[in-house]
Amino acid sequence: MEKKEAIIAFVALGHETRLDIFRLLVQAGPKGLPAGQIGERLGLPPATLSFHLNQLKHANLVTFRRESRSLIYSAAYPVMNALLAYMTENCCQGDADGCCSSTC
Repeated sequence: MEKKEAIIAFVALGHETRLDIFRLLVQAGPKGLPAGQIGERLGLPPATLSFHLNQLKHANLVTFRRESRSLIYSAAYPVMNALLAYMTENCCQGDADGCCSSTC
């Protein structure tokens, strides 16, 4: 992951509602959730949910697919993992294998 991509992802996740949506999608697993269920679980009106999902899509943090009349959203696990790898690539002065071995 490049620095610019990481910044875009962090900006998207830096909003409370988008972080809640993303965490919910991570918990849901690869099957994802229909947009309506996301809105219901988080108490978000459709227009607000759509805005925040678009921001997460722009950051490549979520994907979606159409099933009949529903849009099913899922966390983009490869992007999430790339972001985590970007943050830890220089962990412990470059010794990522020994990183957090006794503290995590």
